[in-house]
Amino acid sequence: MRMLLPLCIALALAGCASAPPQPDWLVNADGARERFERAWLSGDDRVANAEFTRLRAELARTAQPALVARAELTRCAVQVASLDFAPCSGFESLRTDAPEAERAYADFLAGTLAPQQEALLPAAYRGIASGAGGAAALRGIPDPLSRLIAAGVLLRTGRADPEVLQVAAATASQQGWRRSVMAWLGAQALSAEKAGDTGEAARLRRRMELAGQGK
Repeated sequence: MRMLLPLCIALALAGCASAPPQPDWLVNADGARERFERAWLSGDDRVANAEFTRLRAELARTAQPALVARAELTRCAVQVASLDFAPCSGFESLRTDAPEAERAYADFLAGTLAPQQEALLPAAYRGIASGAGGAAALRGIPDPLSRLIAAGVLLRTGRADPEVLQVAAATASQQGWRRSVMAWLGAQALSAEKAGDTGEAARLRRRMELAGQGK
């Protein structure tokens, strides 16, 4: 669940199944969301902050807490994909008025999902949430960002083995998402150091230095 957009999937009110043009706020929000995700994952904080502000403002025009909550969850999700486990405070201020599916997704990202909430998640995440999923479940998630989000949840909940780390690092590398590349290579390096494999840890840190040159 990238959770948000295209918002027409989630909103009957947008009339996306019919012929009329989409509302300006929907078109603008969709573009801002895409630019925000790319900028954040690549480590461009200036652009990411500007695009998120634009995204949230466009959705706030609708006066629908559920939509603004989804914007905040989008921000939290890309942070989890980059192993930034800061509290999702923007969503928490909207939790009271957020639908159950959004609350479940927030709890999933935080690693606190209750078993009875699993059915509220997109199918791709249910195996991860249930504890049955690992690297094989990650490989079954076709969308790269969703795969990284799931991997981040696995790491946050102490269920990320070296194979999970490898899948996540490879996914981030293939997309060229520098912030996520650095985060997952760092996680791999720490894992190698704990296992006493100093040579592998050094190799991974050299890759991190190389990624840093692309800033």
